[in-house]
Amino acid sequence: MAVRRSVLGGAHVNRAEAAKTDFDAAFQTLITEGAWGTVWASDAITLRERSMITLALLAATKNFEEIPMHIRATANTGVSRQDVIEVFQHVAIYAGVSTANHAIKLAKQAYAAMEGES
Repeated sequence: MAVRRSVLGGAHVNRAEAAKTDFDAAFQTLITEGAWGTVWASDAITLRERSMITLALLAATKNFEEIPMHIRATANTGVSRQDVIEVFQHVAIYAGVSTANHAIKLAKQAYAAMEGES
């Protein structure tokens, strides 16, 4: 949970925890233990690298819904906007221009929202 909070921020994790019900409690435990307690907690590569890989995979597999959350996380993982555009350029070449274009659109919206919050 500590890694999840450090990457996504306490407010996001608090909202997710508050929304948890008996229906999805086991799933939330799976995510927390598997993704955050194992994959993200490993020190084999940096959080910056993991964040960039995650953005690329989300875009390439067209799992667009979580891109804004992970764009927000870049503020905690050291990923710059230049890094993000480089990631999505890779996506354009290897997974399609329209896929990358949509990911960039979502990133721009997330950055605009972040700027509006500060």
